Amino acid sequence: MTLGKFALTLAAFAAVSLAPLAAQAQWWQQHPAYLHAMSDLRQAYWLIQHRDLRDPVAKIEEQRASGAIRAAYQNLKDASILDNKDIDAQPPSDMTFGDHRGRLHRALDLLRDAHNEVNREEDDPAARGFKQRALHNIDQAAGATDAALHAWNF
Repeated sequence: MTLGKFALTLAAFAAVSLAPLAAQAQWWQQHPAYLHAMSDLRQAYWLIQHRDLRDPVAKIEEQRASGAIRAAYQNLKDASILDNKDIDAQPPSDMTFGDHRGRLHRALDLLRDAHNEVNREEDDPAARGFKQRALHNIDQAAGATDAALHAWNF
């Protein structure tokens, strides 16, 4: 076998071998919207909970938002289990953040995104209750986060 044919064979083998890995790189795009919402909720929770030494003490609104996010996440987790979905199959979170104000604004954006992702048609009648409770919790968290922003006069 000549060097050219060997290189071509090796390149073809590498392309075939690596194709499944490339498909897995974006695996979360194939999963239901509530898995995306769960990832958004995890990130929003982290952004609200993360405190810098320079940050003021958490306002009651931030504590309410965190509790509502935990409740929404649990409802989506229950719905995904009911649908036999892998709850660990969530897209990775972008954990970049700024100051306290920036984190609260980013958390509010994520909560709005999560609401939009969850507020799609639900095929499984058994999961509809979880969906409605999750939407209610997400809306509570968004309201509390917005109230926290106003409480800090941001």
